[in-house]
Amino acid sequence: MNIDTRGLGLAPATAGDYRELARRKLPRPLFDYLDGAAYDEVTADQNRQALLRLQLRQRVMRDVSQLTFSTRVLGQEMALPLVLAPLGLAGVMARRAEVQAARAAEAAGVPFCESTVSICSIEEVRAATRAPFWYQLYVMRDRGYAVDLMARAHAAGCPVLVLTVDLPVMGARYRDVRNGMAGAATLGGKLTKAWDLLTHAGWLLDVAVKGKPLMFGNLTMAVPDAHSLPAFKAWVDSQFDPRVTWADLAWVREHWPGKILVKGVLDIEDARLAAAAGADGIVVSNHGGRQLDGVAASADALPRIVDAVGDRLDVLMDGGVRSGLDVVKALALGAKACMLGRAWGYAVAARGEAGVAHMLSVMKSEMAVALALTGVTDVAKLDRTALLDSGAVAPAPTLARG
Repeated sequence: MNIDTRGLGLAPATAGDYRELARRKLPRPLFDYLDGAAYDEVTADQNRQALLRLQLRQRVMRDVSQLTFSTRVLGQEMALPLVLAPLGLAGVMARRAEVQAARAAEAAGVPFCESTVSICSIEEVRAATRAPFWYQLYVMRDRGYAVDLMARAHAAGCPVLVLTVDLPVMGARYRDVRNGMAGAATLGGKLTKAWDLLTHAGWLLDVAVKGKPLMFGNLTMAVPDAHSLPAFKAWVDSQFDPRVTWADLAWVREHWPGKILVKGVLDIEDARLAAAAGADGIVVSNHGGRQLDGVAASADALPRIVDAVGDRLDVLMDGGVRSGLDVVKALALGAKACMLGRAWGYAVAARGEAGVAHMLSVMKSEMAVALALTGVTDVAKLDRTALLDSGAVAPAPTLARG
């Protein structure tokens, strides 16, 4: 695949390269929304550090000529143990970004998960793709509209509902406050934002002009003015429901005939409650550090949760995954697959569908090297023996697996 590298000066080789391309292409408020996190962004950083601290156990002189990347999650065959995570407002990062990402995911044989707050609607993504995609839902105050969204997703053939449960209230994302994405903007702030838009002509043409209509496709019947970011924000703020409990999962089950994946679990007891409440799987996640700063990194919480409920639930992980090496480490800790959020956001902002496709191919190549040099030929056979003891996992046994 030919990737246009003008502006970067070299070929993008990593998610970090795509991040830099996205930073240059996007107006600052949009890049900060994609890149930022809550409070001092410590947890977002620790998500990365927790994965970087883990050391793979290199093994040699093994037949690694045949590698298997496919896996089965929630009854679905996947070519790679990856899912494109729900990413709110993705369609303002690139023209009809949800459609572009869904096509790239389909070509790679991995699921795409549509966000409730996507720009492209469920129906638009369905019309542009053949493979079934997943759908993400918040438990909102307007239960009638939530039922309608579930019905639309089911009609579109979505096999999995990703129920995000770590948003009873909105986290404090200070970058959004500083750049005017959240809160009232001053006159100076408005002028700065206008200049920022004018100096990103490529984005203006690609998204603001050619990417219309810029409305929240899944919420057009709920938000009074679906074109208006303030109207959208006011509606979203009104929908956070701090009264939600595990009993509400039974209500979701009444209205959703497919698999339910509960996203936002960090605690062992919550993982057990999810299993008891009838979830089919969970995502060990701190919302990319975008909700509560100072909580556990996803990779640090993962092995304890796998030990507690991995025999009853499919356990996935997100948070800080930027490479195929990160994926191999997470699978070695017990995850069935990893969700990618910012990684595909950077790629689609930088290069659209081609960027997402390239990012996924790079991750597969990185996984291939990691599998070959740990002597594990099948992602389904990864376990903690593929890691050196780092204090976070049990020491590898004396006798290696054959």
